[in-house]
Amino acid sequence: MTIVTGTVLEHAMLEVRPGQEQAFEAAFAKAQNIISAMKGYLSHRLEHCIEHPNRYLLLVEWTDLESHTVGFRGSKEYQDWKALLHHFYDPFPTVLHFRTVYTSAEDPHDAIDD
Repeated sequence: MTIVTGTVLEHAMLEVRPGQEQAFEAAFAKAQNIISAMKGYLSHRLEHCIEHPNRYLLLVEWTDLESHTVGFRGSKEYQDWKALLHHFYDPFPTVLHFRTVYTSAEDPHDAIDD
């Protein structure tokens, strides 16, 4: 086990209006270019729920909390992000931030066995 400190993981459970999944994914393909260019951004993943086809999990890794809450959300680019994505959500998602306590490997993908 590795003890990890420092970075912040943004967690947003996204409920997309039923029937809008493909349009949302197309819009996200554009929007990801916005967030990935922001100061403090490290990586992101958009996961599609198997059991609930209109549910997605967005995970964004930031160098620190303020890079997301102040830097990104306070930027002109955030307004572009909102215009692309926010009309798909019902209800509007709660966004939470996490710090890793333990992980099984430096890169979580290294821990996957074939």
